[in-house]
Amino acid sequence: MRTLTCLLSLAALVLSGTCFADDCCKKEQFPIAAFVSVDAGLGVQIDFASEIGLKYIQMHTPSKEARTPEKAAAFKARLKELGLTPLVVFCGFDGESYADIPTTKKTIGLVPQETRAARFEEIKEIANFAKAIGCDVVGIHIGFIPLKSEDPKAHDDLVKVAQELCDYLAAQGQRLHLETGQETADGLLAFIEDVNRPNLFINFDPANMILYGSGEPIEALKKIGKYVRSVHAKDALWAKNPGKEWGQEVPFGQGQVNARKFIETLKAVGYTGPITIEREIPDQPERQKKEIIEAKNLIESIAKELK
Repeated sequence: MRTLTCLLSLAALVLSGTCFADDCCKKEQFPIAAFVSVDAGLGVQIDFASEIGLKYIQMHTPSKEARTPEKAAAFKARLKELGLTPLVVFCGFDGESYADIPTTKKTIGLVPQETRAARFEEIKEIANFAKAIGCDVVGIHIGFIPLKSEDPKAHDDLVKVAQELCDYLAAQGQRLHLETGQETADGLLAFIEDVNRPNLFINFDPANMILYGSGEPIEALKKIGKYVRSVHAKDALWAKNPGKEWGQEVPFGQGQVNARKFIETLKAVGYTGPITIEREIPDQPERQKKEIIEAKNLIESIAKELK
């Protein structure tokens, strides 16, 4: 009964708009955010987001040691000092590997059964950390979702896990955003509708559709746009053998996403919320910063023309 009450009360909230950070965010068209990392992950360092005048971030979850209530309180204070609002805290787990597509299928998210229970519990910890720093969205690469037509039991088991996770988040006023990439738009849409929870949405990453070879990103966005509540500005080039080998990530606006068409389509499907720039080259920090600034300028230019 408690879960049902939480879900019913949450439904009106999550369906009422496309941006949940705060009222200021809702009044802006395409405010820009950066994907940041604190002690793990591929994002830019958090101070840089503030240095270039951004007000919003998505972030990779800190390590377990940095998610204590005391550390969360200190981090929340640091965000306030920097003038940054966290939009999404993304999960990441020990043992995940993106070495190649077959390895990714075996190791990512909640699909691998041998790590599912432990990761489920860790997501709860991450959600609690997110709540403590004032963030009501948890993001995840859930993994390569088994097709119901090919493995109905595996599919249904994952649906149940996703339902349980959504119910946990709903009880504390949070949402779950599934990042695009591993599935086709049709496959992801079917999964979300099978899970059937009002706090389950999509973080749309157009480059991932190309990197994984899972579909043309603009057409995918048109299909699943009604569930998009956060997005990444990231670009890529198709692989010679899509779906069998990785595509190549490139700076936003220099790949095959079509940056202008992407932002135009976001507006067409009703999304004008934050666009989070993600550039996954932490081993080249100065280049990473330069290309984030260039992406920021490009997005601002396109957004200005669309007003």
